[in-house]
Amino acid sequence: MARHRFDAVRRKACYIGSMSKPLYEQDFVRWTEEQARAIRDAAAARTNLPIDWENVAEEIESLGRSQRTELSNRLRNIIVHLMKLEASPVTDPRRGWQETVVVQRGDIKGVLDNSPSLRREIPGLIALVLPRARLEASGILALWGEQPRIDLDSVQYTEAQVLGDWSPDAPGPVSRAKERRRPGKRPVGPRSR
Repeated sequence: MARHRFDAVRRKACYIGSMSKPLYEQDFVRWTEEQARAIRDAAAARTNLPIDWENVAEEIESLGRSQRTELSNRLRNIIVHLMKLEASPVTDPRRGWQETVVVQRGDIKGVLDNSPSLRREIPGLIALVLPRARLEASGILALWGEQPRIDLDSVQYTEAQVLGDWSPDAPGPVSRAKERRRPGKRPVGPRSR
């Protein structure tokens, strides 16, 4: 009886929706969650194989967690750069910040294509990474002696702003290269931060 239950769980965990495409290829994170559950069910059924069931299940789950962590880190990176774009009073290195936002958005699309079930977690992840992003953005601006044009503690971003094509308005024309030149020091290039 237990063996029959295990086989049904295993079949369900491998395919979802269309029987022609395995869940592994449709949604990697969901596949890792299903596989970990199936392995634990097999262990509970006392399947007589020399497998370290619990640790194998944990390793498979950690694969899914790494996808979630990657998504979270990329969201934070976008938010930090959006904050710098919105708060920095200088014009350089805005292009580099904008480029980072574009690249990270593209990379997130790849993560979500691989694991569509993570899409529903984006609003929660944005809320989770926002405090750290604020600290990073304000710390970076302070490093350059910049006073933010806005209160970073009040900044909130929607999923559409973070993942869409939204970008903050540019500040007035103040060049960091001119503003940052100090006697005896080389000016810092636009790619340095």
